[in-house]
Amino acid sequence: MTLPASSTAPRHEANDESSSLQELESAAAYVQAKTSLVPRVGLILGSGLGSFANTLEARVSIPYAEIPFMPQSAVVGHAGNLVLGRVGDVEVACLQGRVHAYEGHAMSKVVFGARLLSRLGAKAVLITNAAGGIRDGMAPGDLMVLRDHLNLMGRNPLAGPNVDAWGPRFPDLTEAYSAQVRAAAADAAKQVGVPLSEGVYAAMLGPSYETPAEIRMLRVIGADAVGMSTVPEVIALRHQRVLVGAMSCITNLAAGISKGELDHAEVEETARATKSRFESLLASWIANVGRLVPAQ
Repeated sequence: MTLPASSTAPRHEANDESSSLQELESAAAYVQAKTSLVPRVGLILGSGLGSFANTLEARVSIPYAEIPFMPQSAVVGHAGNLVLGRVGDVEVACLQGRVHAYEGHAMSKVVFGARLLSRLGAKAVLITNAAGGIRDGMAPGDLMVLRDHLNLMGRNPLAGPNVDAWGPRFPDLTEAYSAQVRAAAADAAKQVGVPLSEGVYAAMLGPSYETPAEIRMLRVIGADAVGMSTVPEVIALRHQRVLVGAMSCITNLAAGISKGELDHAEVEETARATKSRFESLLASWIANVGRLVPAQ
């Protein structure tokens, strides 16, 4: 049976591409009508880490529910606001919480907020997450800047029709995490006296925590920490040639390493306990990255 031309796959994909662009433009137009601030640096703040957005100067907060096409998270610890303001003389836009693929969102929605930061003007985006520690010697409360990642989610936000306006069909991820941005994090850690390591982050789909056997596998293939976020946003941002840096707060030890049962409440509690060190390090990191990207 031959389908009519109006039902063929290429036409459907073209409509999807057009829809994605239109939705992003609508969201950006709404935000730009609320503030004249043009961010140089974007932030994506993970579980229990969103309070940093409340420290911004000249703060403008827009609930995700008000922004056209912006997905909303139902996960505890994700406030759900786009917050714009300044850290010193650096203009920033923060996603105060994120959505996850395990909530049932399509990957296009998981990365919608990251693409919005880029569309609003951010030339560099710093991503934070809560993660389980795998590497020997890690403890809850440790901070780790990502050197690389393992995408074990079984999904990629670039699958499907490519949006040429955003980037190439086959983007290079040799330097998914900018060496310059990582160096800026190391400098920031020295400036504020906060210990900071580097490592490889493994992204799993979730929402169940990993089994001890899966953690043993991750250790063998080179993972230092594991979580359920970050990698989709990194891929989408690098597709758009945005500089990326990411930092994990080790909120628990992974299954088979931890002595107790894993619990999201523990994740939130450890993130809150790390708040002071995390916020001082992040503020210094933003200042350093602000010097890497030009003012708008």
